[in-house]
Amino acid sequence: MEAPTGATRLAAVIGSPVRHSLSPALHNAAFAAVGLDWVYLALEVPEGEVPEALAGARALGLGGLSVTMPHKEAAARACDRVTDDAAALGAVNCVVIGDGELVGHNTDGDGFLSALRIDGFDPEGVRCVVLGAGGAARSVALALARSGAEEVAILNRTEERARQAVELLGGCGRVLTADDAPDAIAEAYLVVNATSVGMGQPGPDDVPVDVDLLHRGQLVVDLVYQPLETPLLAAASDRGAVALNGVPMLVHQAAVAFSLWTGLPAPLDAMTAAVGLGR
Repeated sequence: MEAPTGATRLAAVIGSPVRHSLSPALHNAAFAAVGLDWVYLALEVPEGEVPEALAGARALGLGGLSVTMPHKEAAARACDRVTDDAAALGAVNCVVIGDGELVGHNTDGDGFLSALRIDGFDPEGVRCVVLGAGGAARSVALALARSGAEEVAILNRTEERARQAVELLGGCGRVLTADDAPDAIAEAYLVVNATSVGMGQPGPDDVPVDVDLLHRGQLVVDLVYQPLETPLLAAASDRGAVALNGVPMLVHQAAVAFSLWTGLPAPLDAMTAAVGLGR
């Protein structure tokens, strides 16, 4: 990467915590690959200060802003306007800044499906369980529902939050309770952890479900990527399931954001290489 100049544009990701983020590696590799004089940083923003952070991004003329946990819902409220999908989800993970306006997008669902389709996954007719009901969970669930999944069942600690998420999904949505969750998880082909359980430095018991429900013939995806193998993914692999961490989704949602900011096709080869993945 060339040294920054007076003309260098800045883009960034905000979150808390955010220092573990792979997004700077992804986007800086992408900018270098297409010859853009841009730099991308990770900026720690405490909860409650998202409006100030977005106002600062506007005032400073940032080229674009990514938003990660726990700020996606606050960002949706702080933008000047949001896309239809971001409005329905109540969550923004990508902000386009232009003409003094902050426009919120949500690229998580498209990134999730693009990542899995690279490996041949087709959600049509599939039974799915999504753990969690936050912004990423709702994005993934909506993408699966729109792509023809037979059932998208949501399990969340707060049942009302799960119910609100299911309202987005049409006839394939289902709220899981503690009583019916075990059967649904055991019968699902796809199980997605969209909670923060297992992030950071987890112990072996830091899992969001009973791992004995997992088995061969399932695909288990953990949107967490720090660590790369969470206790959930380790347990899924031990039981014969295919286990996938959150890095491929991160790459593909970042590719959508890159194109929104720059108007250029994302250099996926460079982005995947930056995080040690094959395309």
